[in-house]
Amino acid sequence: MPPAEVTVRDLIEAALHDTDPDGPLRWNVISILRQRSDLESFVEARRLCAGDTVSERLLGVDIMGMLQPFVDRTLPVLRYLAASEDDAMVLYSVLIAFGHLADPRSLPSVIDLAGHGDARVRYGAAYALQHVLGEPPDRAGLETLRALATDSDADVAGWASLGVALRTAP
Repeated sequence: MPPAEVTVRDLIEAALHDTDPDGPLRWNVISILRQRSDLESFVEARRLCAGDTVSERLLGVDIMGMLQPFVDRTLPVLRYLAASEDDAMVLYSVLIAFGHLADPRSLPSVIDLAGHGDARVRYGAAYALQHVLGEPPDRAGLETLRALATDSDADVAGWASLGVALRTAP
């Protein structure tokens, strides 16, 4: 099939067949959809976020985090997932998406997930917080980032410490 005839659904189906969440095919598709940044890509990503499988929701979230032109439509979907999702990897991806979108409206969701029992989720929160604190930095968000800097998981603590340093530097 010539590239001009490849649809968004074709791309998504190809990405869903890459079982590695960090797989090159999957992220190539996400990159293509990011470049497109069109309504069709957003609609398909939103559909995936309501999917029955973790792999569908994970792909949908990862695409949404790259669709900056649709941030006003994306944030409610991601905030819903942040409040309702049980899978730690999907929650981690939601937090990474919040960080990529860098919109302070996601801050309450990020703060809520910062105390999650899974270190992967807390790591995602540490990443997202520094990007969604706003200007000037939100006090509650900054305190949450400081608390994560003392996390028992070294990766979480390290990333949060970097965030504190970057957001409190003169």
